[in-house]
Amino acid sequence: MIGYITLGTNDFDKAVSFYDELFSSIGASRFLETEQFVAWSTGMEHAGFSITKPFDGKAATVGNGTMIAIMLDSNEQVASFYHKAMSLGATCEGGPGPRNEMAGFYAAYFRDLDGNKLNAFHMEMPKG
Repeated sequence: MIGYITLGTNDFDKAVSFYDELFSSIGASRFLETEQFVAWSTGMEHAGFSITKPFDGKAATVGNGTMIAIMLDSNEQVASFYHKAMSLGATCEGGPGPRNEMAGFYAAYFRDLDGNKLNAFHMEMPKG
């Protein structure tokens, strides 16, 4: 259903470097690129993630209540992805761990270099 998600940046080169390193840790690479826009994905059959210089030329701003969630294959991958983001300069919004509000939901929250909120999560579906 979702093709790709785009976030604005005020430091394009720094954001591209951040996401190149972060997404390479989960096997994602660039699949579209211009001087204004870069998008990453793990394959054309999967949703993409992109950053852009705002088209209107104004400063990029963070959406209040906006969060992008990255679905991963295991709790360990969530923790590793989160720690990679921290090592690249992200800020913590909630370290890796189970979330009590939903059984089987393991997540970590952080903000990228522009202040955009992201979540890495893994969901164990109940067997039954």
